[in-house]
Parts: sequence; structure tokens; C-alpha cells
Amino acid sequence: MAKARLTDFTGAEIRPGSLIAYPTRQGNRVRATEAIVLETQSNRSTGRVVPMLKVKPTGRESGFVARKTLAVRTVSAEHVVVIGETTV
Repeated sequence: MAKARLTDFTGAEIRPGSLIAYPTRQGNRVRATEAIVLETQSNRSTGRVVPMLKVKPTGRESGFVARKTLAVRTVSAEHVVVIGETTV
């Protein structure tokens, strides 16, 4: 059985090298963050398969307070939207 392709809510395929936007929390606020997908993963620890993405933030995001680190993060693919393609 072949792997199903991972898509965002608009139907665009999420793959390594995709430029995405996703929500993050900063204190009591929510901001939109831009990142590049490094790897797609799945998490089965909750008893069902949850798609996860290993991403590297670009530094472009909404909000007044700057991000403290541009470290690689693992995020859920639930509220992600693809906004472009890059080369990794």
C-alpha cells in the first residue's frame, strides 16, 4: 500500500522544501509564523496517526516581540498552510 500524500486544508501538498505558515503561541497571544519544512513524520503515541512536520522558522512572523530562537521545531500539520516552494 502506498503512502498517502500529506496536504494542507487547501489541498496543496506538503513536502520537504515547502514554505508554510502555521500558528504559534507567544505568551497569551497567537502569532502566524513562516517556516520551511525539513521532514514529514507521523506520531502514533495517542493511539491514532497524527501527521507532524519538522520545520525551520525563517524569522518572518506576525507580532511585535521578535522570536528568541530559530531552532528546528516539530509541529502538527493540522493548521498549516503552504504558501510557496523553496529548495532545501
